[in-house]
Amino acid sequence: WKGARVIAVASGAHEAFLSDLGADQFIDYTKSRPEELVRDVDLVLDTVGGPGSGRFLHTLKRGGSQFPVFPGDFDEEETAKLGVTVSTAQVRSNGAQLAELGRLLDAGTVRVAIDSTFALADARAAHERAARGHIQGKIVLTVA
Repeated sequence: WKGARVIAVASGAHEAFLSDLGADQFIDYTKSRPEELVRDVDLVLDTVGGPGSGRFLHTLKRGGSQFPVFPGDFDEEETAKLGVTVSTAQVRSNGAQLAELGRLLDAGTVRVAIDSTFALADARAAHERAARGHIQGKIVLTVA
């Protein structure tokens, strides 16, 4: 949408799914180490995060940013030396952004993939689904 070149990293079972969502390149982390293949990127969105997240710092160019969903430990001296930033994102309500997102969804520019849907009363089953991992999209709870 904004002209970004997107590199998706996942196991091979997710390649077709991520390509269909618009990834320009796919790296199967079970066969290759993405941090050895990718350099000079502007942004890393790390949807796994945690202790291994720091390995992606060296894929960023100076001035680049990494956004781990689940923060790990990052060495402030290392990030300063590399000239990169690490930030976590918080969801904030913004009417203008939500309206723009609605337009993008209506136009099909942005798509939401749904892995599975559960009634609110079955929230436990939804958590169990999440715990099994390898989710392709969002888990949705419906309210009657």
